[in-house]
Amino acid sequence: MRMEGSMPATRSTQRARTSSSGKRATNLSLSSDVLEAARQLDINISQVCDSYLRELVRREQERKWRENHADFIAAYNATVEAEGLPLEAWRNF
Repeated sequence: MRMEGSMPATRSTQRARTSSSGKRATNLSLSSDVLEAARQLDINISQVCDSYLRELVRREQERKWRENHADFIAAYNATVEAEGLPLEAWRNF
């Protein structure tokens, strides 16, 4: 834990400023050939990285949710298999 006032903040210890859009500046290391090709094609690198990372995070959160709830889902499915669906007697279809 960093104690406040223990040492002066430097550029390396300061957080990147957040813009009004909720984005923060960060550094990436990309293959120079791909970076150059993207620039020649006028591809917005920040937008592509943000979009891809957002989708990757969503998929990983979904995977972790399924992993964390696998026991419950298996137990529920076993109960439905053994006892049928709840309120099944009142279904019209």
